[in-house]
Amino acid sequence: MITTDFVPGSPCWIDLGAPDVPATAEFYKAVFDWEFQSYGPDAPDAGDYGVLKRNGKAVAGIGRLTEEGARSAWMIYFCTPDADATTGAVERSGGTVRVPPMDADGEGRMAQYTDPQGGQFAVWQAGNTKGMEAADEPGTLCWTELYTTDAAAAKEFYGSLFGWETQDMALPGGEGTYSMITPAGQPPERMHGGLMQLPSEALALTGGKPYWHPVFAVEDCDATVAKVGASGGSVQMGPEDAEGVGRLAVCVDPSGADFVVLTPATPAPA
Repeated sequence: MITTDFVPGSPCWIDLGAPDVPATAEFYKAVFDWEFQSYGPDAPDAGDYGVLKRNGKAVAGIGRLTEEGARSAWMIYFCTPDADATTGAVERSGGTVRVPPMDADGEGRMAQYTDPQGGQFAVWQAGNTKGMEAADEPGTLCWTELYTTDAAAAKEFYGSLFGWETQDMALPGGEGTYSMITPAGQPPERMHGGLMQLPSEALALTGGKPYWHPVFAVEDCDATVAKVGASGGSVQMGPEDAEGVGRLAVCVDPSGADFVVLTPATPAPA
């Protein structure tokens, strides 16, 4: 599970680059009941970076997509005690620095990278802001997932970078292996994500490149999917039941950013 008592290597923030911030914020308000609070002087129409809140707690960020040729996508930030040291480790391990370490007005220090296979991710070194204020409850981040073209190489890269521990499980029907991720030295209940190998032709959203995406917990997967469609989004897969996991669907917002919604399975009585 994802918590807000962040440890090194655990997910601590997510944000979205969108071509039209106000319109995208309205989409997520309709789907998850998130409220947008701009950090810019002309909120909300200026489209400056801002925070998305649910029940008054910050759950994500959103800002204008400025990188030429980039697709709208969610970025997952992992906790680090030292963004500069992590940047050096990324370079030594064959990754690429997309955004070098930079201060965020005293709130923290961040950097963004690309792993050796092409998956983009980021780190956050806490300052005044530790990270998201709610997680693992309806309308918040509950899991992170990497689709990669080389699972062994990805496990080696992220393992050397964050010390992640992975546990492999066979997918039903012989459809491959899913590797579940736990922060270094943490118990199994702190498992926060997974990675899965897919052929490049299965990664149509990114033109064959690996990518991370967030999974948001919801009370009713089917009802949430209906809101996605009614608000201009689309559904790539589902809703469908995954044994031992819950009911889930892969969705895409109107700007093309993908995310998963999940109604977790109810644990069996002891």
